[in-house]
Amino acid sequence: MTMQEQPQRRYAKPVVVPDRLDLLGGPVIGVVNLPRHLKWSGNPQYDLSQPGRITDLYRAVINDAAAPSDLHTYLERDTLVRLWPTMWLPIAIRDAWEARFPELAELRRRSAA
Repeated sequence: MTMQEQPQRRYAKPVVVPDRLDLLGGPVIGVVNLPRHLKWSGNPQYDLSQPGRITDLYRAVINDAAAPSDLHTYLERDTLVRLWPTMWLPIAIRDAWEARFPELAELRRRSAA
């Protein structure tokens, strides 16, 4: 079998989604330091008073959460809902969240209209 004929394998880590959005009770002000498993490269510190840093924090946590407790600790429901329509996320992650929470998909659809 040549290199081109070999099937491509995709390795993806599981997507972590909370059971309920109301369980998200993370900070909305102050400075947050993410643990290494959530921010394995770059600066793990997020000053939420700086423009755009809360979006960066949410993307990092959503992309790399290892357990629902990561989401509960670092995300806050109302902030997530506000950021969701404009936050860039990988398709598989966005699809998993929107499958569990159709209201997020609806928010995104309305904001695009």
